Amino acid sequence: MAVKPDRNSYKIHENGNIGEVQIADEVVAIIAGIAATEVEGVASMSGNVTNELVAKLGMKNLSKGVKVDLFENVVSVALALNMKYGHNIPGTCKIVQEKVKAAIENMTGLEVSDVNIRIAGVIME
Repeated sequence: MAVKPDRNSYKIHENGNIGEVQIADEVVAIIAGIAATEVEGVASMSGNVTNELVAKLGMKNLSKGVKVDLFENVVSVALALNMKYGHNIPGTCKIVQEKVKAAIENMTGLEVSDVNIRIAGVIME
């Protein structure tokens, strides 16, 4: 299976298939964001000012705080997270990394090289 970047999407070609499948990088980012927020201890994704403004207007940006890059058929993911106070940061991050990697690979067939996490804040409940 070969993967080729095309603007902001990934083309997946499989021999003997009747067509092609394109996966937008936004879709990969959404998968990563949802998988990360399902982990206990993660309060939310952290985005830039534009994302925060969009959220205040009632529109939900599921890829907020996620950056996806494709390097030679391998996906690299960077996440910015807000953690809940009282949770172990290294332990929670390890679970997030494993869950995001598994979700992207299972849903898209793309290989994930790394999942980098930046803790942007701690939220008190």
